[in-house]
Amino acid sequence: MSDTIKFSIEGNVAKIVLSRPEVYNSFNREMALAMQDALDECGSSAEIRAVYITGAGKAFCAGQDLAEVVEANLPIEKIVAEHYNPIVTRLRKIEKPIVAAVNGVAAGAGANMALACDIVIATESASFIQAFSKIGLIPDSGGTYFLPRLIGFQKASALMMLGDKVIARDAENMNMIYKCINDNDFTEESWKIAFKLSEMPTKGLGYTKRLLNKTFSNDLEAQLKTEDELQAAAGKTEDYNEGVNAFLEKRKPIFKGV
Repeated sequence: MSDTIKFSIEGNVAKIVLSRPEVYNSFNREMALAMQDALDECGSSAEIRAVYITGAGKAFCAGQDLAEVVEANLPIEKIVAEHYNPIVTRLRKIEKPIVAAVNGVAAGAGANMALACDIVIATESASFIQAFSKIGLIPDSGGTYFLPRLIGFQKASALMMLGDKVIARDAENMNMIYKCINDNDFTEESWKIAFKLSEMPTKGLGYTKRLLNKTFSNDLEAQLKTEDELQAAAGKTEDYNEGVNAFLEKRKPIFKGV
């Protein structure tokens, strides 16, 4: 795998570190394709039961490396179609919980990639910027899909058009992210969340993610039907039996993700 992505497995958590700190972890083609490979590994490996994504150095991800766009004469539509859309699609299709640990600025595609994850945690000094309008582009990487659903149409519209910086505490207050954590405790506390998820019933969490994906397009009747189907599937897992037995026996369950 490319040096632009640091990939490791700790326990049952896959750790993906965006690693181009000299350019605030902005994406070039090499990094985008390596990210796709890392996510493919997360999806296919039975050992991996949760994913933790963060950035090296001071930033989470500053979006696209514009120097590469100019130097390599890369068309914007090629970058979106071959780099970012495949990443965001993988983030939503992998039926395992994915935590974005935003350790610094998350701008443009970097911000929207984080918002596509299941749980977004940010350090207090982090910020989110829909930077596209500043260079005459439109929000991509799922931004126009996720952000209005998270914070509402009016607020999303303003942030996308004005390109305002949103500090982490404000992002939490407007429901853009799950939680803001002070800088000193961020690494430990954000990792604890990913580790906790890796010890939970992976199949059930995956079915929950599938339902959340469908709730944006289903009507109530269709959503209830899908809940019926996936609840039946969850009820056939070993983790369900373990959860029930542990409850009756008044002990902590030991889930295996099957």
